[in-house]
Amino acid sequence: METTIKTRVSSSASNGVKALAASGGSAKAASKNPSALFLLMLMVLQNSSTVLVGRYTRSVPAEDRYEALNLVVVTEIGKLLVSCVLEHRTMSLPSSIRTHILSNPLDFLIVLIPALLYLIQNTLLYVALSNLSAPFFQVTYQMKTLTTAIVSVLMLNRRYNVIQWFCLVGLGIGVAVVVTGENGGNSAKTDASMNMVVGLTAVSVACFSSALAGVYFEKVLKRKEGSGDKPPVSLWMRNIQLAFFSICIGGMQILSKSNSESKPFLHGFTPMVRLLIFLQVAGGLLVAAIIKYADNVVKGLATGVSVVTSTFCSMLIFGTPLTTSFAAGGSIILGSVYLFSTRGDKPKTTVKSPDIKEDELISNPKSPKVNRSVIT
Repeated sequence: METTIKTRVSSSASNGVKALAASGGSAKAASKNPSALFLLMLMVLQNSSTVLVGRYTRSVPAEDRYEALNLVVVTEIGKLLVSCVLEHRTMSLPSSIRTHILSNPLDFLIVLIPALLYLIQNTLLYVALSNLSAPFFQVTYQMKTLTTAIVSVLMLNRRYNVIQWFCLVGLGIGVAVVVTGENGGNSAKTDASMNMVVGLTAVSVACFSSALAGVYFEKVLKRKEGSGDKPPVSLWMRNIQLAFFSICIGGMQILSKSNSESKPFLHGFTPMVRLLIFLQVAGGLLVAAIIKYADNVVKGLATGVSVVTSTFCSMLIFGTPLTTSFAAGGSIILGSVYLFSTRGDKPKTTVKSPDIKEDELISNPKSPKVNRSVIT
């Protein structure tokens, strides 16, 4: 019996040491983790392709162009179907609907607010892509990091360290440099159908909508359940609820605008538009995978690499000029976003180990119980 206790304690201590070694140097682990590297490549491909394909689909003549709201609704239908399949793999879908929707309608209705905000954000993004070049849009859209940080401080009482606040200031300066340089140098070179004021307004409102929706949705996800006998609401069920409300709100807007002169619902849905829908649906799944298997280091790296990738591809495909002010401001923005994501306060790692040596604990199994678990 004593030998068994010694073996278990020794094994526990060894596991604790291994866990501590794994938790230290998380950036190195993230860079060496094959799954994290694979997710990084997928996220770069998805982000770059979404912006480039979206810009291409909005560059067609107005009479052949799809309605942005119609595209958002179709995308949400795709997200709803995929989320239903994934939810059914973890828990029976009919049982999950009865538990989290029919039996708890108030909890279901609180998702209405972020659904409305996400719908506004997604619709405005296509308005911005119609009026801004792909690199300019992607760089200025990084302002959502600043708006999300401000909203998080106000709504979640979140605290940021000094480096992160400097990064936020640098982010604002970088956006100002890019916008000023674009407005002064490339105004005559842009497409006549593009309106920078409209594009920047759409990006700004989309950033605030994204911040409000994201922070509110985070509060919903982290909210403690009222009853202990019910399973917690999964991420996929929340995505189902978000998509459901987005489809309902968007559908009502489409029906209210329908008249004899309006375009058919699927008007302009070319193969490239269908590819854009696929990329948007895949992006939702990719974010969930990153939340589960990766960290902010991967997100920060993917943001920088995708902006660089889309910028060079836009220069080749659309002939977008790259000015010195854009390169300088873009570098400031990317550096700020990366440092903000990777220099934040890491999750607490504590090992509760009073003044009892490991050898003493192994040799004396009757010693007081010690919590040697590693909390990450």
